[in-house]
Amino acid sequence: MKSVLISTYELGRQPFGLASPAAWLRRAGSAVTCLDLSCQPLDEEAVRSADLIAIYVPMHTATRLAVQILPAIQKLNPRAHLCCYGLYAPVNEAFLRKLGVQTILGGEFEEGLVATMEQLRNPSPCVSSHPPPAISLARQNFLAPDRESLPPLNCYAKLVLSDGSPRIAGYTEASRGCKHRCRHCPIVPVYDGVFRIVQPEVVLEDIRRQAAMGAGHITFGDPDFFNGIRHAVRIVTALHAEHPALTYDATIKVEHLLKHAEFLPTLRDTGCAFVTSAVESLDDEILRRLDKGHTYSDFVRVLDLCRQAGLPLSPTFVAFTPWTTLESYCGFISGLQQIGLADHVAPIQLGIRLLIPAGSRLLELAEISPRVGPFDERALVYPWANPDPRVDELCARVQSAVHESGKRKASRRQIFQSVAEMACEAAGIEPVGPLEGDDRLDRAAIPYLTEPWYC
Repeated sequence: MKSVLISTYELGRQPFGLASPAAWLRRAGSAVTCLDLSCQPLDEEAVRSADLIAIYVPMHTATRLAVQILPAIQKLNPRAHLCCYGLYAPVNEAFLRKLGVQTILGGEFEEGLVATMEQLRNPSPCVSSHPPPAISLARQNFLAPDRESLPPLNCYAKLVLSDGSPRIAGYTEASRGCKHRCRHCPIVPVYDGVFRIVQPEVVLEDIRRQAAMGAGHITFGDPDFFNGIRHAVRIVTALHAEHPALTYDATIKVEHLLKHAEFLPTLRDTGCAFVTSAVESLDDEILRRLDKGHTYSDFVRVLDLCRQAGLPLSPTFVAFTPWTTLESYCGFISGLQQIGLADHVAPIQLGIRLLIPAGSRLLELAEISPRVGPFDERALVYPWANPDPRVDELCARVQSAVHESGKRKASRRQIFQSVAEMACEAAGIEPVGPLEGDDRLDRAAIPYLTEPWYC
């Protein structure tokens, strides 16, 4: 029985979503080929000979790329059983099935993939009549991910330290799902407030193996690393004891950074290079609509606590929403400047536009329904337009400017200043003043990963 696992894109990371199920399928006796199309071509021979082809769709971009590659896969091997697994599989189940996908798996997918493979190997009526559920939240005893057949770590995003030197970055997951139900989050339609841990010994073995492969940094891909605070602290303490030179980064909610502020020094002392936090907005009314669980003042307090602890905070934002105005966007830009974050925000975050995917809790808001069109299957979103078309025009200009500036390798400061001037011009207000401090400050003054964070 031959299985092919395919990842189309996972934020420049070596995909845990291939390495973990590869270990499970190999233990069950399947010959597994892992293909990461973000950094290698489609292996046509492996596809032609496969019995099971499973495509990992953990995010919006990955799913759109999967839809594009499906016809080529079906042409190469029309007899193979097609599966899509990951967060975006069950919420887009109807569309994916129309495209010929036979099995849909979301949530904890490893057991479902093994069950699908077993059904193909032993297609008895009593077994095949009970396919694995599209969403499983069952607790699993994980296996250490098998990364041997994936492209080497140096093919992926790297960490750039404050002195400008690069460091090979690995990636692991200590938990899945989330306790919280933010309206715009794609995790919620699948996990709905549930989270599941990966056993600490499995996480630490995965890190150990990646360190042996050359990783000097690890990204924890948990939706919120502090969902299980004792679990997280146990892992980073053990990580640092075994690999004192290894750094890491993690994503943590503002709400949890505030609640568990006593552990900020623990993060710093165990090698945390920076914390990513999905702040989303500086506007309390937008934060309320998104059900984020924090306010602007909470964020400012967390920012102060992180600075006191010597822990860099890398906030992410959804800058353009149905409620954004030209004036409020200028307020967002000036707000970042006032709290000293112009150099800490990845430029791409200045142009992120709200996505409303299938199953989104945003659709529960009465004010959203009149603003969205019918679901666009090809784009995998409910399209929406801002009441003021000038805001959408500004969004497009900001995205274009950030893209072009990135190609010229402009610094974060230069890009921020350019976007600020563009926004003020669109709103017809006085331009914000130049940033204070050393104009020569480059983006490398703040640790960052070479692949921008977005979905």
